[in-house]
Amino acid sequence: MNDVPFGFRPDDEDDENKPEKGAGGASGPNDPLSALFGMMGSGGPQGGPDLGQMLQQIGKMLSWSGGPVNWDLANSAARDVVAAGGDRSVSASERREVEEAFRLADTWLDDATSFPATGGAPRAWSRAEWVEGTQASWRGLVEPVAARVAEAMSKSLPPEMAQAAGPLVGMLQQVGVSMWGAQVGQSIGTLAGEVCGASDIGVPLAEGHPALLPANVRLFGDGLGVEARDVTLYLALREAAYVRLYAHAPWLRSHIISLIEEYSRHVSVDTDAIESKLRDIDPANPQALQEAMEGGLFDLPTTPAQKAALERLELALALVEGWVDDVVTQATANRLPSAGALRETVRRQRAAGGPAEQTFATLVGLQLRPRRLREAAAFWAAAREKHDISGRDGVWAHPDLMPSSDDLTDPAAFFDRDQLMDVSSLDEVINAEQEAGQSSADTGKAETTDDAPADSEDEPGEDSAK
Repeated sequence: MNDVPFGFRPDDEDDENKPEKGAGGASGPNDPLSALFGMMGSGGPQGGPDLGQMLQQIGKMLSWSGGPVNWDLANSAARDVVAAGGDRSVSASERREVEEAFRLADTWLDDATSFPATGGAPRAWSRAEWVEGTQASWRGLVEPVAARVAEAMSKSLPPEMAQAAGPLVGMLQQVGVSMWGAQVGQSIGTLAGEVCGASDIGVPLAEGHPALLPANVRLFGDGLGVEARDVTLYLALREAAYVRLYAHAPWLRSHIISLIEEYSRHVSVDTDAIESKLRDIDPANPQALQEAMEGGLFDLPTTPAQKAALERLELALALVEGWVDDVVTQATANRLPSAGALRETVRRQRAAGGPAEQTFATLVGLQLRPRRLREAAAFWAAAREKHDISGRDGVWAHPDLMPSSDDLTDPAAFFDRDQLMDVSSLDEVINAEQEAGQSSADTGKAETTDDAPADSEDEPGEDSAK
């Protein structure tokens, strides 16, 4: 995956703690036009575009009416990437190995967390099955950004230009929707060749069901000198831990999506800067536009509100990963000798830009800092040591109990605030919210009653005027 969507990139990529570029990065076109036109086919004469396929794709582009991302094109693009990289069906023996790994993982996790298993049947997926099985979750993550970028681009057009363009504006919007579909699909297809499960990005993409991709699990373990069974078990433990956490902290998924939406609300487009860069493009050079987009034709200035949203998003994702790390470390202690080596491999992958880092860098330009992930893991370890497993897990009961960024660097201060571990204070928060909701509902009923027509000959609203 490229760093940010459609040639967009943040303007402050100078954090020395951001993930390194390297093994985790994806290859392929670094702009949406390459992704889009690459789907047009090259089966024509002398390797040129296949006109029939091109017209068919254009028809799909212009007929889509399902939202800010053309998911038909996205699914097609993802499958094309998967097919090009090679894929095969999961064998019966691989399926049994995955199921056995999850059964043992659930037994071990019962001793390492107070969150019980969800009961969701484990899945053993091919890469194509992963693309299909996760598409619904991708919608919730991608569409807030896509919708806001489209709106910002539309509003950035001067009224006289929009009026002069007429129906072309609608056509351009459809092209933009298709560009999103092509780029998102290419990114999802690339991820399908790298992820080991359905939760590698930090958010379970197959809600309620843990999943592993045997082909990618095998690639993960290559060269580590660890038994394949141990690799599968370790990754099953991580996957199942993610699923348990999100199942028993139901507010968490919506919290992460709301932060993406909050970031998206402040997206703006500097049309003057775009126009200035376009003037420098040589129209006689067919590579000029592509190079401009790869160089950041649409640089999005990051506002203070966006920076705040990104910091909160980074904190949430770090806390999730840190909790999973601590739970799996405890589950494997004195049971899986290779766990330390596997844990370090996961950390190195994330530092180099793993699936989670790629996803959120592409989606909102977020750089997940390795240091923040280490701090979060240390925080949850400290929570467990001070308050045992139930106290550590109890912090997830409500978003108001979650630590701040400052708390990660000083966990002792967080735990010294006894009210954070006081169940009665949590009950007060929840009861207050329930009472507020009930009060709001009662108010709504009262307003409905007041607005109802009176059984008299008075004119509507006459009573309120008296």
